Amino acid sequence: MDTKQESKNKHFWGFPFTHFSYFFIWATIYGYLTLWMEQVGHLNGAQSGLVFSMMAGISLIFQPFFGVISDKLLFKKNLILTIAAVAILIGPYFQWVFIPLLHINSFLVALVTGTFLSFILNGGVSVIEQYVQRASLANGFEYSHSRLGGSLAGIVASLVAGRIFLWKPNSIFWMCTIAAIILVCLLLFSDKINLDNASAAGDTSNSLDLKTVGAVFKNMNFWVLSIFYMGASAIFDVFDQQFIIFFKTFFHTAAQGTLVYSYMTSGQTIIEFFLMFPMPWIINKIGSRNGLIAYGFLTCIRILGSALSPSWGWVVFFRLIAGLEMPLLLTSIMKYIAGAFDIRIYATVYALASNFAKQISVFIFSTVAGNLYDKIGYQHTYVAMGIFVFLVTLFAAFTLKKEDPVQAGETDKTQASPDNNMSTNSSTSTN
Repeated sequence: MDTKQESKNKHFWGFPFTHFSYFFIWATIYGYLTLWMEQVGHLNGAQSGLVFSMMAGISLIFQPFFGVISDKLLFKKNLILTIAAVAILIGPYFQWVFIPLLHINSFLVALVTGTFLSFILNGGVSVIEQYVQRASLANGFEYSHSRLGGSLAGIVASLVAGRIFLWKPNSIFWMCTIAAIILVCLLLFSDKINLDNASAAGDTSNSLDLKTVGAVFKNMNFWVLSIFYMGASAIFDVFDQQFIIFFKTFFHTAAQGTLVYSYMTSGQTIIEFFLMFPMPWIINKIGSRNGLIAYGFLTCIRILGSALSPSWGWVVFFRLIAGLEMPLLLTSIMKYIAGAFDIRIYATVYALASNFAKQISVFIFSTVAGNLYDKIGYQHTYVAMGIFVFLVTLFAAFTLKKEDPVQAGETDKTQASPDNNMSTNSSTSTN
């Protein structure tokens, strides 16, 4: 028993560092790309919105394939390594390619940047997430405890990137290149899978076929989950895209606003980091479906609160709520998909509902929001976003089905009642 536990512990520690390396890149790009495009690239709100729309739109090509390929590969690292290797090119691209492309055509730079970053981030995130989630099932650890590495990356990125940006803006992208090199090394030499228990993470025979994948689209709960993500999580991302520009309006100088933004983001990610520890226990108590609904309403409160804030202090307060939102979402969605759908198509459902559908919404609303920022201002745009999130979350609260707690890992199988076991079998066969 002790030997088995020791083996699992040895198989855990590489994954938090993998999460750290990848989400350091994510936090840096999403935290400072808008600011870089404004100050270095001299793009306006609509042009910056077009870049993010392209990232979302082009990822729609990647995500369905990434999901099915991931379900087929299971624990093979071909795809995840390719994504990590491409991320090494972030520094060279923004140093030597972005500005020359912008001088040719603003749409061209949006198209190329969108393709490049969506492969790494918007499309690639589902590959990273589902790989670690499956590793957690095989190795016997909570996914959220590995995701602590991603939260820590957000803290470090916000503290380091803000200062480096003020020193030399292009340097933030070279930090991403260094993080990507570390990520490749971790995937090659550190991350280990307990293959004796690999069947806990899906069908190791690679017998997934198109009929099984196609059945996802006949599942009404899949569409409800997709709509929820399109209306809640997607708006969360759109809201954050140009938030730093809005935040700077509360300050006399851009440098002061950027520095306070760095501290604020660090505080948010510190809260997120510490909440990742108890969040699996909390979600096991309240259920992953209820966790998703709670996330939706908190997102609504944060957006509306920011829109109506009279000072930057109130904006900081509502921003810190995001420290609770992310642990809720990340823990809930991983458990919910495992408990409400066939585990064999876990990556496919995650890629389609949590990323593909979401990016459709981001693709549409990034450009819409960018134009609205220029025409009616941030406050009025945020109010419209908040009301939209509220309505979608209310819809999901009445229509999203309850997950099976045993299949979701919310209840230990040895403690499950006969009814729960019957429910698990039924859920697996019907989905």
